[in-house]
Amino acid sequence: MRRFDQKFGPELLESVPAEPGVYRFLDASGAVLYVGKARNLRRRLSQYRLAGPGKRGRKPRKIVKAASAVTWEVHASDLEASLAEVRLIQALKPPLNIAGAFDFLYPMVGIGRVRDAVRFAYTTRPEELTGFELHGAYRSRDTTAEAFYALMRLLRRVGHPENLPAAKARMKRTRVHGLRRLPDGWDAAWAAYFRGEDASVLGVLAVMLLEKPSARKEAAEVEDDLKSLRRFFKEEARPLADAVRATGYAAWPVPQCDRDPLFVRHRASG
Repeated sequence: MRRFDQKFGPELLESVPAEPGVYRFLDASGAVLYVGKARNLRRRLSQYRLAGPGKRGRKPRKIVKAASAVTWEVHASDLEASLAEVRLIQALKPPLNIAGAFDFLYPMVGIGRVRDAVRFAYTTRPEELTGFELHGAYRSRDTTAEAFYALMRLLRRVGHPENLPAAKARMKRTRVHGLRRLPDGWDAAWAAYFRGEDASVLGVLAVMLLEKPSARKEAAEVEDDLKSLRRFFKEEARPLADAVRATGYAAWPVPQCDRDPLFVRHRASG
């Protein structure tokens, strides 16, 4: 007998509706191990029952092995089920859910000006920042952090670092860098970049770097940093801007907890 049938009963699937919904696998104490959603609950749960020995079946087998019970709830549409799944994962943070469970770590980028310096901040705790225009929230910490620090390295080649107090430059989940002698209007130009609206400032920066002997000498490193910035715009900033525009979302920045539901609605509208 299959492990799924041994644990949950061979007749379980007959009672599961063939409708959109959210399902939860529970451990022996009743705590939620995993939350998922389905267009068709019966079909989706049958995939757990029939999970094969290969790589594709690894996670379903792991979930079934750890679980002691499975429950479900029906929703009126696939969109409603998807939104319910996101909210449950955010609230419960089940140990076998990874994607979406840690929205509080989705990064934002802040831009501000203090006298002649433009300040840039990378943060997963936006409440730590005051005096900054915030952008995001973005999903990938790796892609966003890589682009942020690439930008700081490149801007130091064309501007002059500001000496910031240690308490300002390094907070618990925030890093702040200040640059002086940047071109006029660059705070607005980089804000448009991080909003996913306009990446033309990358071309301006590239031309400026060509005029710097040290940048020409280290051309490979400079090009790697520019690639990181182009990738961030393509994979994080522009998709977020498209989702905001397509759904008519009114707030900016998008709060960390709203980022995943926003993309659920965007995919449904497409």
